[in-house]
Amino acid sequence: MKSVSTWTDLSGFAALRQSAQSDAKSALPVVAKQFESIFTQMMLKSMRDASEGDGLFDSQGGDAWRDMFDQQLSIELSQHGNGLGIAQMLTRQLGGSADGNGVDKGTLASVDDDWRQRLRSVAGAARAVGSEAMKWLPQDAQDFVRQLAPHAQKAAEKLGVSVRAVLAQAALETQWGQHMPARANGNSSNNLFGMKAGSSWGGESVSVPTVEFEDGVAVRKRAQFRAYSNPAESFADYAQLIAENPRYAGALNHGEDVLGFARGLVNGGYATDPAYAQKLAAIANSPAMRDALAALKKVANTPNPSE
Repeated sequence: MKSVSTWTDLSGFAALRQSAQSDAKSALPVVAKQFESIFTQMMLKSMRDASEGDGLFDSQGGDAWRDMFDQQLSIELSQHGNGLGIAQMLTRQLGGSADGNGVDKGTLASVDDDWRQRLRSVAGAARAVGSEAMKWLPQDAQDFVRQLAPHAQKAAEKLGVSVRAVLAQAALETQWGQHMPARANGNSSNNLFGMKAGSSWGGESVSVPTVEFEDGVAVRKRAQFRAYSNPAESFADYAQLIAENPRYAGALNHGEDVLGFARGLVNGGYATDPAYAQKLAAIANSPAMRDALAALKKVANTPNPSE
């Protein structure tokens, strides 16, 4: 029963159920703590729903990470120290102690203060971890372009294509930076172009589910993707592959012809999606890309008051 310490430990819960059936009284304290963890999780969910949100977690991936964190946090709070005091009261009321009395108000106040302090401490630590893992995660298309434009400019010059073409491909592969292959610890791989880790790749890699098209049919698979220390490495590796691999010769030197560049990538076998070229061109010519580049140009042309 001591193994019931994570919300994913199904074997621990099975052992707890079996123990409760054979010796209900000895299992009562553990069951009471699990009930308290469920109550705590419900309370945390209500608090999240009532809040206005936090820019750090305003993404699908962030929401999933937050929910998993809340589930584990609720178990940790109930199993260490006095928790909220609910488990103690349940144990007493169900015959787990000799006197059968509940917890006095003074004890509850002390327990509540201790719990609130630990909750703030753990939540603060989790926020720091989340900030580190997603510190460059863009808020929107303009933020995506602003942060990656310098790297895209270098890649575009090497390939002889427009900056918006390179940015559009990165946006297509990652949904404007919101979805990239992740490392086992949850940190981003910084892989902005869906670069696979083949036999010639000697760097770090991550294994994640992906979708490939076979004869026009989408098929779910698991594949190895390259991992980088930062976005700059991803752009540099991508530009080197496209510029030096003969397969992608047809994608080079298209200037502002984004569709020609995209078709050259597809003809070289970069993507299996039959609509890849059209999708890339659509993003490059979208209002979101146009507005983001205009905003970037405006900032670049704004005089610096300190100069």
